[in-house]
Amino acid sequence: MTTSRNVSPAALLIAVFVSLAVGILVSLAIRPPGAVLEDGTASQSGGFEQVRWRMTSSFTSNLPIGGPPPQRIADGLRAMSNGAFQIKAFEPGEIVPALEITESVKEGKVQAGFQWLGYDQGRIPASTLIAAVPFGMEPMEFAAWWYYGGGRELGEALYEPHNVMPIVCSITSPETAGWFREPVESLEDLVGLKIRFAGLGGKVLQRVGASVTMIPAAEIFQALEKGAIDATEFSMPVVDKLLGFSRVAKYNYFPGWHQTFSSGHLQVNLDEWNKLRIDTQTMVRAACQASAMLSIAESEYLQGAVIRDFEDQGVITGTLSTEILEELRAVTQEVLDEEAAKDEQFAIILKSQREFSANYRYWKTKGYLPRSF
Repeated sequence: MTTSRNVSPAALLIAVFVSLAVGILVSLAIRPPGAVLEDGTASQSGGFEQVRWRMTSSFTSNLPIGGPPPQRIADGLRAMSNGAFQIKAFEPGEIVPALEITESVKEGKVQAGFQWLGYDQGRIPASTLIAAVPFGMEPMEFAAWWYYGGGRELGEALYEPHNVMPIVCSITSPETAGWFREPVESLEDLVGLKIRFAGLGGKVLQRVGASVTMIPAAEIFQALEKGAIDATEFSMPVVDKLLGFSRVAKYNYFPGWHQTFSSGHLQVNLDEWNKLRIDTQTMVRAACQASAMLSIAESEYLQGAVIRDFEDQGVITGTLSTEILEELRAVTQEVLDEEAAKDEQFAIILKSQREFSANYRYWKTKGYLPRSF
């Protein structure tokens, strides 16, 4: 049997995109080289549309899982279009602040951006529902809802007034429940705790008495080290380890109740998106679908070895008690219902997700082996 060890990750990635490109070429019957376009000009690069975009991200490119999608998308589109579609990817803060991507894309400062949409919670409350939901869907369940259960249409309707087209390009595994300086044995241990927490999970922790702040990834380690915060969540074990959390906070808890899935979206300025031909739009969607599949595979692949090695580093990996999780889930439902009562779009998307999960549960509980097996 041939092993993939002799094939570079880059070659495998290009193979994925090339395979997708073949399907697109066949299904859309893209014009042959030298064909005349609607405006009477000769086609370039085999009939592909010439596109030049700048794209920013809220994650540095050297971070596992969250970092690769922007360049992965850029490389894939360049390969599929024979060089006609070119995107220059920029690091967080290089041309746009890491937490201001939506506004920058909306205003056309950049044509595209990649981020976790939960960062838009302050201006678009329902954005968190398509980014991560406490006690919500698992990764493949979210994928099913997004692609087939109406999620994509709801997400696009949510961002249309903001002149943005959101496209899922990353779906990842659950996060950890956070890194803490002291053990967490009851909800009382969270009262008054200064913690970096994002999205709806942050609202839940505020409700139970924690002092929640939101800071970008690059600033978390320093805040922990200097005692500006007592605890933090950010991502999965492999990412958190790279950011150094294990050196300053020795208690790492599971499961990631606040982000049972995480999704990353390519945000495209809607005016720029509408300028694209249908075949070009289809290539962008295909590149993002391939990236989403690779993201979930990578996130599942990397975590086990990291957690296994934590013990040797003096990290104490713990599991939140059933009592704590039940209390957090009860508070989560209160927060979700309150947010739905305040925002119509939030209510519509939450209703869709709850109805989808209620039906999906019949398959989820019967089609898979019990967790204890």
